[in-house]
Amino acid sequence: MEIAIATIGIILIVIGLIFAVIPPLPGPPIAFFSLLIYQFGTDKKDIPVWILILIGVLAVASTYLDNLAAVWGTKKFGGTKAGVRGSFIGLIIAVFFTGWIPFVGPFTALLLGPFLGAVIGEMIAGNDINKAINSGIGSFIGFLMGMGIKIGVTLLIGIYFFKLVFFNV
Repeated sequence: MEIAIATIGIILIVIGLIFAVIPPLPGPPIAFFSLLIYQFGTDKKDIPVWILILIGVLAVASTYLDNLAAVWGTKKFGGTKAGVRGSFIGLIIAVFFTGWIPFVGPFTALLLGPFLGAVIGEMIAGNDINKAINSGIGSFIGFLMGMGIKIGVTLLIGIYFFKLVFFNV
């Protein structure tokens, strides 16, 4: 039974890491389920409740912060609501059409989507090219920050899970 729980936990962590990079599913909360399965699926009750709560809050907060980071970056670099909306639409298009964009890998499309979306959104709103590019750069930086936060939290969950399962710490 413990082998099955360890396997399911590892699968959840890998899926969590994938979705920490590729939206739209929330990667850290998916990885967090590995800890819940371990805690409630085994006879071992090694995880203190306060740690479960803390990691659960971090998982949810990182997903929320990911959404705010792109908006923050766009606004910080002078973008308007049009840039924020364009960035979001660019991200959605990149997620759903990454396999259809010739000569561009999926990760590159995910990086370019918010940038190009913000630039196009600002241009449609009638802003000049410099403001549009600044908005795109801010969106790109915010996207990377949000992704970094989600990857960090998911790795934290993964490391804690591996310590529990393989090292009994």
